Amino acid sequence: MPTAPSSLVVTPRDLDLLELLSGPGTFASHGALRLTGATPTVPRLTLSDAENTPVFRARVEAGTARLLELEPLQPLAPVPGELGSRELRRPSDGERPLVLLHRLPSTAELAGVLERLDPMAPAACWVVLARRTPSGVDLVARAAVVGLLALREAGRLEGDVVVAPWWEPGDGVLAFDGDVTGLVAHHVGGGEVRAIVPASDRGPREQREAANRAALSATFPTETISALAPPSAVGGRGLVVLFTGLSGSGKSTVAKALAARLASQDARGVTLLDGDEVRQMLSAGLGFDRASRELNVARIGYVAALVARHGGIAVAAPIAPFASTRAEVRGMAEAVGDFVLVHVSTPLEACEARDRKGLYAKARAGEIPEFTGISSPYEEPDDADVVIDTSVLGVEEAVDQVLAVLRVE
Repeated sequence: MPTAPSSLVVTPRDLDLLELLSGPGTFASHGALRLTGATPTVPRLTLSDAENTPVFRARVEAGTARLLELEPLQPLAPVPGELGSRELRRPSDGERPLVLLHRLPSTAELAGVLERLDPMAPAACWVVLARRTPSGVDLVARAAVVGLLALREAGRLEGDVVVAPWWEPGDGVLAFDGDVTGLVAHHVGGGEVRAIVPASDRGPREQREAANRAALSATFPTETISALAPPSAVGGRGLVVLFTGLSGSGKSTVAKALAARLASQDARGVTLLDGDEVRQMLSAGLGFDRASRELNVARIGYVAALVARHGGIAVAAPIAPFASTRAEVRGMAEAVGDFVLVHVSTPLEACEARDRKGLYAKARAGEIPEFTGISSPYEEPDDADVVIDTSVLGVEEAVDQVLAVLRVE
C-alpha cells in the first residue's frame, strides 16, 4: 500500500483552508482536517506551499489520515493583488452580523439581504469570499468588493467590507469535514451569519456574465459592471517579464503581485512561472549544479516564449544567476514578442535575514552546495529594464515601477 511522505506540497485551495484554520484556537474548535491521499505512516507531516516553503507542521492520528494538531511554522505568503490588501483582509470590528457573498448580489438579492438585517443592530460586515487562483486574482470577488464599496460610498448600505478565504472540496491534498460557513465566521471575528449570496448557477461563462451584467445594471455604477466583464487589452503583442535575483530577494512575491495586477486589467492571458513551482513539474529531477540551473531557466524561457508567441503574457521568477542564460531567454522572447528583464537587487544581507525556507543557514553550514550568493556566483545584469530593491520598496510600489516600464496605466 502506498504511503504519504513526511512532507507534502499543498495547493492554493488547501492554503485557503489552512488560512481559515490558522487563527489562535481555531483548529482546536473547528479542526476536522484529514488527508485525501494514502494514510501516512509518520507521526508528523510538514505542509509546504508551492514554493516549497514549510508553512505548517501537523500531527497525524496513528493509523488514520486525520490531522490532530496544526502548528504554524511561519505566516503564509500574502495573497497578491488588491484582494490581499491589509485593509480588506482585516477582522470585522466587533460582533457585527455577517453577510457572506460568493459574488455580487443582484438588485433583488441585495434588497432581500437588507430586509433581513435588524435596523437596530450594528451595521453588517459584508464578507466577500475569494479563492486563491493560479493567476493570482479572483475577478468575481474583485467585482464584488468594488461594487460594495461603491454602494457604501453612495449611502445605499452601511458596514465593513472585508475579504476572507473560502474552501470547498476539490483538487487538494486536504479535506475538511466541518462547517465551512462557521469557520469563515470565526475567522472574520463577526457575529451571526444572517445571509449568504450563493455562487451563480453553473452554465456557459458567457451566459452567466451576460446575466450578471443585466441583473446588476440597475444596482451598481457603470465602473462596477465593467469589473465583471473581460478586461480590455492594454497591448497586442505577447510579452515575457523575467524576474532575476537572489533567493529571498522578493522576486516571487513581486512577480505574483504583478501577474495579479495584469490579470485584472489586460485581456491577454497571464501565466505565472515561478522558479520553485516550475521545478516540481517542468524540471523535476534536475539538480542544482550550474548546468542543471541553466537548463531549468532555459526551459522556463522556452515555455514563456510559447505563451508570448500566442499573444499571452508570461511572468517568470527564477533566480536566473547567469547572464548567458538570461540572454538566451531574451532571444527566445524577442523572437516572438516583447521582453522585460527585472533585476530584484535586494542586498544579500536582507535576503538572508528574511529567509523563509532556512536555505541560507543550510548553505553556510555546507549542507547545500553551489548555493547562489554563498558558494555559487550571481552575475548581476547590466541590461535590466527595471531595477528594484524590496528592502526599500513595498510590493505595490515595486509593481508600479514594473508597470511603468510596460506602459500599463
